[in-house]
Amino acid sequence: MESLVIESCHSTWLFDQDNTRFRRVLKGQAGGPVSTSWQPCFGVEIDPDSESFVVLLNPEGTRLLRSWRHTEHCPQCGGEATTEMTLDELRSAASIG
Repeated sequence: MESLVIESCHSTWLFDQDNTRFRRVLKGQAGGPVSTSWQPCFGVEIDPDSESFVVLLNPEGTRLLRSWRHTEHCPQCGGEATTEMTLDELRSAASIG
C-alpha cells in the first residue's frame, strides 16, 4: 500500500494512495485508537507555505476537507505535544475494514 500519514491536532490521517481512499484515527479516545471508515479521496494538497492541507472528496474538487498539521507549540490547538501511537496501533487502524 502506497501510503501517506499526516498528524493533525486531533487525528492521524491515513491516505491509501493505491486505492484512492483515506481514514482518520482519532486521538485521545478512551479504550485505544478509534478510526473512521475508509472514504474516497481524489487527492491531497499540502500547502508548502503553511501547515494546512486539503483533502479532495470528489473528482471535481468541489467537496473538500481542510485541516492543519500538528506542530510543536501548535498555533491551531495551543498544544505542546500530540498523542503517540505505536506502529502496531497504526497498522491495526489502517487494516480495519
